[in-house]
Amino acid sequence: MIDKTHLFEGRTHGYHIYRVPGILCTQNNVLLATAEARRGRGGDWDGNDVVMRRSADGGQTWTPLRVVARCDMYGEGPIGNFVMISDRKDGAVHALYCHNYARVFYMCSKDDGTSWSDPVEITDVFIPFREQYPWRVIATGPGHGIQLQNGRLIVPLWMSDGSGTEFGAGKLGHRPSAVAGIYSDDHAQTWQRGDIVVRTEGEYINPSETLPVELGDGRVLFNIRTESKRHRRLIATSPDGATRWSKLRFDNALLEPVCMGSLIKLHNGNIIFANPDNLERELTRPGNVACDRKRLTVKMSADHCRTWPVSKILEPGPSSYSDLAQTADGTLCCIYENQIFTRQNDTRYVTVARFDLAWLTD
Repeated sequence: MIDKTHLFEGRTHGYHIYRVPGILCTQNNVLLATAEARRGRGGDWDGNDVVMRRSADGGQTWTPLRVVARCDMYGEGPIGNFVMISDRKDGAVHALYCHNYARVFYMCSKDDGTSWSDPVEITDVFIPFREQYPWRVIATGPGHGIQLQNGRLIVPLWMSDGSGTEFGAGKLGHRPSAVAGIYSDDHAQTWQRGDIVVRTEGEYINPSETLPVELGDGRVLFNIRTESKRHRRLIATSPDGATRWSKLRFDNALLEPVCMGSLIKLHNGNIIFANPDNLERELTRPGNVACDRKRLTVKMSADHCRTWPVSKILEPGPSSYSDLAQTADGTLCCIYENQIFTRQNDTRYVTVARFDLAWLTD
């Protein structure tokens, strides 16, 4: 079984494009799909809101688009990097997000995304990172966070000193960068910072958007985007998701075109990974460090991310950022940036594909 639904379409509802999607299945089996609704020309620093659609029937039908975080309410700068976690304790959905890549906010839903609490700023949690790294740009996720079996909530983050010039005059760069995480042991009442996992140094070039998963033995694995010349995903593990990070390694089975990916542990303990499995350069400018964002591929591991023997193309054409969820009946949902208007990152659709393990393993 596989079907696809376009949830958000560029050049509609007053927005230029929709990017950086997220998806979550709540404890009550409601799917929440989000995206950054971008104005202007759709850049990272444009006036971006966060929008959401809900599905109570496993992704067959969806509610109309609505705004859950509007940038005009926070001052100049975009809203983005919306990260959700479903709490097993009481079914609450915790959400963290950023304003202007400088402030971080938290809000919560107790009714499966129908309504949300007033936002609370938690930027003070991130300030102590400056003792180790002089960040001026901060970003949670994107994608979803995780809850460990012991109840701990974990949200990866990346930060930059802002010295990069890739966005032009007057805008802080997202490079060079470093990766860390924050965690909560009291169901999001308070948050604590973890150790820095990796920073730009040697062969580790501009680590950023990171995917977390709890392995079968309780360790937490971070799967990290980088601009390394090896063009492979960077891996680190920790016994608690915050400290004592392992020696870094590149996963030779997971290509890195320089793009966000997605990662989730299934009900049966297997782990699914998705990203553009491609190192060609037909859509990118000459000299660009990144490869084409196309050929979105889903891979599965049955041995805690050591090997990835199952691999299947979900979208052969232009396809980019993604996120993964699984419903109560085992259906897999992948939300992803799909097709382009005129150039890479000028995303035409944010699409949700629903499929089962029979399709993936066929």
